[in-house]
Amino acid sequence: MASGFSKGPTLGLLPDVPSLMETLSYSYCYVGIMTGPFFRYRTYLDWLEQPFPGAVPSLRPLLRRAWPAPLFGLLFLLSSHLFPLEAVREDAFYARPLPARLFYMIPVFFAFRMRFYVAWIAAECGCIAAGFGAYPVAAKARAGGGPTLQCPPPSSPEKAASLEYDYETIRNIDCYGTDFCVRVRDGMRYWNMTVQWWLAQYIYKSAPARSYVLRSAWTMLLSAYWHGLHPGYYLSFLTIPLCLAAEGRLESALRGRLSPGGQKAWDWVHWFLKMRAYDYMCMGFVLLSLADTLRYWASIYFCIHFLALAALGLGLALGGGSPSRRKAASQPTSLAPEKLREE
Repeated sequence: MASGFSKGPTLGLLPDVPSLMETLSYSYCYVGIMTGPFFRYRTYLDWLEQPFPGAVPSLRPLLRRAWPAPLFGLLFLLSSHLFPLEAVREDAFYARPLPARLFYMIPVFFAFRMRFYVAWIAAECGCIAAGFGAYPVAAKARAGGGPTLQCPPPSSPEKAASLEYDYETIRNIDCYGTDFCVRVRDGMRYWNMTVQWWLAQYIYKSAPARSYVLRSAWTMLLSAYWHGLHPGYYLSFLTIPLCLAAEGRLESALRGRLSPGGQKAWDWVHWFLKMRAYDYMCMGFVLLSLADTLRYWASIYFCIHFLALAALGLGLALGGGSPSRRKAASQPTSLAPEKLREE
Protein backbone atom coordinates (compact mmCIF):
# COMPACT_ATOMS: atom_id res chain seq x y z
CA MET A 1 0.00 0.00 0.00
CA ALA A 2 1.50 3.29 -1.02
CA SER A 3 1.38 6.33 1.15
CA GLY A 4 -0.36 9.38 -0.24
CA PHE A 5 2.69 11.46 0.62
CA SER A 6 5.31 8.72 0.56
CA LYS A 7 8.89 10.02 0.49
CA GLY A 8 10.63 6.66 0.13
CA PRO A 9 11.64 5.15 -3.21
CA THR A 10 9.67 1.93 -2.69
CA LEU A 11 5.89 1.97 -2.69
CA GLY A 12 4.14 0.30 0.20
CA LEU A 13 7.15 0.30 2.53
CA LEU A 14 7.94 2.49 5.48
CA PRO A 15 11.16 4.51 5.10
CA ASP A 16 12.47 3.16 8.42
CA VAL A 17 11.52 0.55 10.98
CA PRO A 18 9.77 2.48 13.78
CA SER A 19 11.52 2.64 17.12
CA LEU A 20 9.92 1.46 20.36
CA MET A 21 8.91 5.00 21.33
CA GLU A 22 7.43 5.65 17.88
CA THR A 23 5.46 2.42 18.10
CA LEU A 24 4.17 3.31 21.55
CA SER A 25 3.14 6.80 20.45
CA TYR A 26 1.21 5.25 17.55
CA SER A 27 -0.38 2.61 19.77
CA TYR A 28 -1.63 5.20 22.24
CA CYS A 29 -2.80 7.80 19.73
CA TYR A 30 -6.49 8.22 20.62
CA VAL A 31 -7.28 11.01 18.20
CA GLY A 32 -10.47 9.12 17.27
CA ILE A 33 -11.95 9.54 20.79
CA MET A 34 -11.11 5.92 21.72
CA THR A 35 -13.94 4.42 19.63
CA GLY A 36 -11.95 3.98 16.44
CA PRO A 37 -11.36 4.05 13.65
CA PHE A 38 -8.42 1.74 13.10
CA PHE A 39 -5.54 3.28 11.19
CA ARG A 40 -2.14 2.08 9.99
CA TYR A 41 1.22 3.33 11.22
CA ARG A 42 1.81 4.71 7.74
CA THR A 43 -1.29 6.92 8.13
CA TYR A 44 -0.07 8.09 11.54
CA LEU A 45 3.35 8.91 10.13
CA ASP A 46 1.89 10.81 7.17
CA TRP A 47 -0.12 12.89 9.62
CA LEU A 48 3.00 13.80 11.58
CA GLU A 49 4.96 14.55 8.41
CA GLN A 50 2.24 16.45 6.58
CA PRO A 51 4.30 19.11 4.75
CA PHE A 52 1.71 21.92 4.95
CA PRO A 53 -0.88 20.99 7.59
CA GLY A 54 -2.46 24.44 7.49
CA ALA A 55 -3.61 23.79 3.92
CA VAL A 56 -5.57 20.68 4.84
CA PRO A 57 -9.28 21.50 5.27
CA SER A 58 -11.00 20.28 8.42
CA LEU A 59 -13.92 22.53 9.40
CA ARG A 60 -16.12 22.02 6.34
CA PRO A 61 -15.48 18.24 6.11
CA LEU A 62 -16.22 18.00 9.84
CA LEU A 63 -19.54 19.84 9.52
CA ARG A 64 -20.55 17.76 6.50
CA ARG A 65 -19.78 14.59 8.41
CA ALA A 66 -21.30 15.65 11.73
CA TRP A 67 -24.70 16.95 10.62
CA PRO A 68 -26.62 13.61 10.87
CA ALA A 69 -25.34 12.82 14.38
CA PRO A 70 -27.92 14.88 16.34
CA LEU A 71 -30.76 13.23 14.40
CA PHE A 72 -29.32 9.77 14.98
CA GLY A 73 -28.91 10.62 18.67
CA LEU A 74 -32.55 11.67 18.99
CA LEU A 75 -33.70 8.52 17.19
CA PHE A 76 -31.58 6.42 19.54
CA LEU A 77 -33.08 8.05 22.64
CA LEU A 78 -36.62 7.70 21.31
CA SER A 79 -36.32 4.07 20.17
CA SER A 80 -34.48 2.90 23.28
CA HIS A 81 -37.11 4.59 25.46
CA LEU A 82 -40.06 3.06 23.62
CA PHE A 83 -38.44 -0.37 23.23
CA PRO A 84 -36.04 -0.90 26.16
CA LEU A 85 -33.74 -3.89 25.89
CA GLU A 86 -34.36 -4.85 29.51
CA ALA A 87 -37.94 -5.80 28.62
CA VAL A 88 -36.59 -8.84 26.74
CA ARG A 89 -35.12 -10.18 29.97
CA GLU A 90 -38.46 -10.09 31.79
CA ASP A 91 -40.86 -13.04 31.98
CA ALA A 92 -43.78 -10.83 30.95
CA PHE A 93 -42.18 -10.28 27.55
CA TYR A 94 -42.58 -13.95 26.64
CA ALA A 95 -46.31 -13.81 27.35
CA ARG A 96 -46.69 -11.45 24.39
CA PRO A 97 -47.95 -12.81 21.05
CA LEU A 98 -45.40 -14.17 18.58
CA PRO A 99 -45.74 -11.21 16.15
CA ALA A 100 -44.91 -8.80 18.99
CA ARG A 101 -41.85 -10.83 19.98
CA LEU A 102 -40.72 -10.98 16.36
CA PHE A 103 -41.19 -7.26 15.86
CA TYR A 104 -39.27 -6.28 18.99
CA MET A 105 -35.87 -7.16 17.55
CA ILE A 106 -36.36 -4.54 14.79
CA PRO A 107 -36.40 -1.45 17.06
CA VAL A 108 -33.68 -2.99 19.26
CA PHE A 109 -31.36 -3.24 16.26
CA PHE A 110 -32.46 0.22 15.10
CA ALA A 111 -31.43 1.72 18.47
CA PHE A 112 -28.18 -0.27 18.31
CA ARG A 113 -27.36 1.18 14.88
CA MET A 114 -28.23 4.75 15.89
CA ARG A 115 -25.98 4.52 18.94
CA PHE A 116 -23.01 3.33 16.93
CA TYR A 117 -23.66 5.80 14.13
CA VAL A 118 -23.33 8.64 16.64
CA ALA A 119 -20.23 7.15 18.28
CA TRP A 120 -18.40 6.51 15.02
CA ILE A 121 -19.35 9.83 13.48
CA ALA A 122 -17.98 11.52 16.60
CA ALA A 123 -14.80 9.47 16.30
CA GLU A 124 -14.40 10.42 12.65
CA CYS A 125 -15.01 14.06 13.51
CA GLY A 126 -12.25 13.88 16.12
CA CYS A 127 -9.87 12.71 13.39
CA ILE A 128 -11.08 15.31 10.90
CA ALA A 129 -10.71 18.12 13.45
CA ALA A 130 -7.04 17.16 13.80
CA GLY A 131 -6.56 16.81 10.04
CA PHE A 132 -5.83 13.13 10.65
CA GLY A 133 -6.29 10.76 7.71
CA ALA A 134 -6.56 13.50 5.07
CA TYR A 135 -5.20 12.56 1.66
CA PRO A 136 -5.63 14.03 -1.81
CA VAL A 137 -8.67 12.64 -3.58
CA ALA A 138 -6.32 11.50 -6.35
CA ALA A 139 -4.72 9.03 -3.90
CA LYS A 140 -7.99 7.02 -3.90
CA ALA A 141 -7.74 6.19 -0.20
CA ARG A 142 -9.62 3.24 1.27
CA ALA A 143 -11.08 2.96 4.76
CA GLY A 144 -8.39 1.57 7.04
CA GLY A 145 -5.85 0.88 4.32
CA GLY A 146 -5.17 4.44 3.23
CA PRO A 147 -4.09 5.57 -0.24
CA THR A 148 -3.95 3.11 -3.12
CA LEU A 149 -2.08 5.51 -5.42
CA GLN A 150 1.01 7.54 -4.64
CA CYS A 151 0.83 11.32 -4.79
CA PRO A 152 3.99 13.43 -4.64
CA PRO A 153 3.98 15.84 -1.69
CA PRO A 154 3.06 19.42 -2.62
CA SER A 155 6.04 21.72 -2.97
CA SER A 156 4.38 24.87 -1.61
CA PRO A 157 1.46 25.94 0.58
CA GLU A 158 -0.33 27.24 -2.50
CA LYS A 159 -0.13 23.88 -4.27
CA ALA A 160 -1.19 22.11 -1.07
CA ALA A 161 -4.22 24.41 -0.76
CA SER A 162 -5.19 23.76 -4.39
CA LEU A 163 -5.52 20.00 -3.82
CA GLU A 164 -8.87 18.38 -3.06
CA TYR A 165 -8.73 16.23 0.05
CA ASP A 166 -10.92 13.52 1.57
CA TYR A 167 -10.97 11.56 4.82
CA GLU A 168 -11.87 8.15 3.42
CA THR A 169 -8.93 6.57 5.27
CA ILE A 170 -10.62 7.10 8.63
CA ARG A 171 -14.20 6.63 7.42
CA ASN A 172 -15.60 3.97 9.74
CA ILE A 173 -19.30 3.85 8.94
CA ASP A 174 -21.39 4.21 5.80
CA CYS A 175 -24.86 4.70 7.27
CA TYR A 176 -26.71 4.58 3.96
CA GLY A 177 -24.80 1.53 2.76
CA THR A 178 -25.41 -0.29 6.05
CA ASP A 179 -29.15 0.24 5.92
CA PHE A 180 -29.79 -0.17 2.21
CA CYS A 181 -27.25 -2.61 0.79
CA VAL A 182 -28.84 -5.83 -0.39
CA ARG A 183 -26.62 -8.60 0.94
CA VAL A 184 -25.44 -9.72 4.38
CA ARG A 185 -21.95 -9.80 2.86
CA ASP A 186 -22.08 -6.13 1.88
CA GLY A 187 -23.60 -5.11 5.22
CA MET A 188 -20.39 -6.17 6.94
CA ARG A 189 -18.29 -4.02 4.60
CA TYR A 190 -20.20 -0.83 5.42
CA TRP A 191 -20.10 -1.39 9.19
CA ASN A 192 -16.96 -0.62 11.25
CA MET A 193 -15.22 -0.23 7.91
CA THR A 194 -11.63 0.33 9.03
CA VAL A 195 -11.68 -2.71 11.32
CA GLN A 196 -13.32 -4.75 8.56
CA TRP A 197 -10.37 -3.81 6.35
CA TRP A 198 -7.95 -5.01 9.03
CA LEU A 199 -9.86 -8.28 9.47
CA ALA A 200 -9.90 -8.86 5.72
CA GLN A 201 -6.17 -8.17 5.34
CA TYR A 202 -4.78 -9.97 8.37
CA ILE A 203 -7.35 -12.57 9.43
CA TYR A 204 -9.44 -13.57 6.42
CA LYS A 205 -6.54 -13.81 3.97
CA SER A 206 -4.47 -15.92 6.37
CA ALA A 207 -7.32 -18.20 7.47
CA PRO A 208 -6.47 -21.94 7.57
CA ALA A 209 -9.05 -22.74 4.85
CA ARG A 210 -9.72 -21.90 1.21
CA SER A 211 -13.51 -21.87 1.31
CA TYR A 212 -15.09 -18.41 1.50
CA VAL A 213 -17.59 -19.57 4.13
CA LEU A 214 -14.94 -21.28 6.28
CA ARG A 215 -12.66 -18.28 6.01
CA SER A 216 -15.57 -16.06 7.04
CA ALA A 217 -16.32 -18.37 9.99
CA TRP A 218 -12.68 -18.12 11.12
CA THR A 219 -12.76 -14.35 10.79
CA MET A 220 -16.04 -14.07 12.71
CA LEU A 221 -14.72 -16.34 15.47
CA LEU A 222 -11.70 -14.11 16.01
CA SER A 223 -13.87 -11.00 15.74
CA ALA A 224 -16.11 -12.37 18.49
CA TYR A 225 -13.05 -13.03 20.66
CA TRP A 226 -11.87 -9.49 19.99
CA HIS A 227 -15.18 -8.17 21.35
CA GLY A 228 -15.03 -10.24 24.51
CA LEU A 229 -16.00 -13.55 26.08
CA HIS A 230 -19.77 -13.14 26.30
CA PRO A 231 -21.50 -16.13 24.64
CA GLY A 232 -23.89 -13.81 22.79
CA TYR A 233 -21.02 -12.49 20.69
CA TYR A 234 -20.10 -15.98 19.50
CA LEU A 235 -23.69 -17.00 18.83
CA SER A 236 -24.23 -13.87 16.74
CA PHE A 237 -20.94 -13.77 14.85
CA LEU A 238 -21.01 -17.48 14.03
CA THR A 239 -24.50 -17.14 12.56
CA ILE A 240 -23.09 -14.84 9.87
CA PRO A 241 -21.25 -17.60 7.92
CA LEU A 242 -24.48 -19.60 7.71
CA CYS A 243 -26.29 -16.57 6.32
CA LEU A 244 -23.46 -15.92 3.87
CA ALA A 245 -23.54 -19.50 2.60
CA ALA A 246 -27.34 -19.45 2.27
CA GLU A 247 -27.57 -16.17 0.39
CA GLY A 248 -24.66 -17.08 -1.87
CA ARG A 249 -25.99 -20.48 -2.90
CA LEU A 250 -29.57 -19.36 -3.40
CA GLU A 251 -28.60 -16.21 -5.24
CA SER A 252 -26.33 -18.16 -7.57
CA ALA A 253 -29.06 -20.72 -8.26
CA LEU A 254 -32.02 -18.42 -8.85
CA ARG A 255 -31.35 -14.72 -9.35
CA GLY A 256 -29.70 -15.01 -12.75
CA ARG A 257 -32.69 -16.91 -14.11
CA LEU A 258 -35.12 -14.08 -13.37
CA SER A 259 -36.25 -11.25 -15.62
CA PRO A 260 -35.03 -7.71 -14.83
CA GLY A 261 -38.28 -7.04 -12.98
CA GLY A 262 -37.96 -10.33 -11.14
CA GLN A 263 -34.39 -9.49 -10.14
CA LYS A 264 -35.52 -6.15 -8.75
CA ALA A 265 -38.22 -7.87 -6.69
CA TRP A 266 -35.63 -10.42 -5.58
CA ASP A 267 -33.34 -7.64 -4.37
CA TRP A 268 -36.11 -6.05 -2.30
CA VAL A 269 -36.94 -9.39 -0.67
CA HIS A 270 -33.24 -10.08 -0.17
CA TRP A 271 -32.78 -6.68 1.50
CA PHE A 272 -35.76 -7.29 3.82
CA LEU A 273 -34.41 -10.70 4.87
CA LYS A 274 -30.89 -9.27 5.30
CA MET A 275 -32.21 -6.68 7.73
CA ARG A 276 -34.18 -9.31 9.65
CA ALA A 277 -31.06 -11.49 9.85
CA TYR A 278 -29.10 -8.60 11.37
CA ASP A 279 -32.01 -7.83 13.73
CA TYR A 280 -31.87 -11.44 14.89
CA MET A 281 -28.10 -11.53 15.32
CA CYS A 282 -28.10 -8.20 17.13
CA MET A 283 -30.15 -9.73 19.93
CA GLY A 284 -27.27 -12.01 20.85
CA PHE A 285 -24.86 -9.12 20.64
CA VAL A 286 -26.83 -6.97 23.10
CA LEU A 287 -28.28 -9.65 25.40
CA LEU A 288 -24.77 -11.13 25.80
CA SER A 289 -25.59 -14.12 28.01
CA LEU A 290 -26.19 -17.61 26.66
CA ALA A 291 -29.47 -18.03 28.53
CA ASP A 292 -30.97 -14.68 27.48
CA THR A 293 -29.96 -15.07 23.84
CA LEU A 294 -31.23 -18.61 23.47
CA ARG A 295 -34.41 -17.76 25.35
CA TYR A 296 -35.23 -14.98 22.92
CA TRP A 297 -34.25 -16.94 19.81
CA ALA A 298 -36.27 -19.93 21.05
CA SER A 299 -39.31 -17.68 21.60
CA ILE A 300 -39.27 -16.87 17.87
CA TYR A 301 -38.42 -20.50 17.01
CA PHE A 302 -34.87 -19.83 15.77
CA CYS A 303 -36.54 -18.55 12.63
CA ILE A 304 -33.46 -17.04 10.96
CA HIS A 305 -31.39 -20.16 11.54
CA PHE A 306 -34.07 -22.38 10.03
CA LEU A 307 -34.72 -19.96 7.17
CA ALA A 308 -31.00 -19.83 6.36
CA LEU A 309 -30.75 -23.63 6.45
CA ALA A 310 -33.78 -23.93 4.17
CA ALA A 311 -32.33 -21.38 1.72
CA LEU A 312 -28.97 -23.17 1.77
CA GLY A 313 -30.62 -26.52 1.12
CA LEU A 314 -32.70 -25.13 -1.73
CA GLY A 315 -29.67 -23.44 -3.27
CA LEU A 316 -27.67 -26.67 -3.12
CA ALA A 317 -30.57 -28.65 -4.60
CA LEU A 318 -30.81 -26.20 -7.50
CA GLY A 319 -27.08 -26.33 -8.17
CA GLY A 320 -26.07 -22.95 -6.78
CA GLY A 321 -22.34 -22.25 -6.76
CA SER A 322 -20.09 -21.26 -3.90
CA PRO A 323 -20.30 -17.60 -2.80
CA SER A 324 -16.60 -17.15 -3.55
CA ARG A 325 -17.15 -18.00 -7.21
CA ARG A 326 -19.93 -15.54 -7.89
CA LYS A 327 -19.22 -12.52 -10.02
CA ALA A 328 -19.71 -9.28 -8.13
CA ALA A 329 -21.21 -7.67 -11.20
CA SER A 330 -24.23 -9.96 -11.07
CA GLN A 331 -25.48 -8.44 -7.83
CA PRO A 332 -26.04 -4.79 -6.88
CA THR A 333 -24.74 -3.59 -3.55
CA SER A 334 -27.58 -1.14 -2.96
CA LEU A 335 -31.26 -0.82 -3.72
CA ALA A 336 -30.68 2.68 -5.08
CA PRO A 337 -29.27 3.14 -8.60
CA GLU A 338 -26.47 5.26 -7.12
CA LYS A 339 -25.37 5.07 -3.51
CA LEU A 340 -25.91 8.35 -1.72
CA ARG A 341 -23.11 9.71 0.46
CA GLU A 342 -23.31 12.06 3.39
CA GLU A 343 -20.20 13.94 2.29
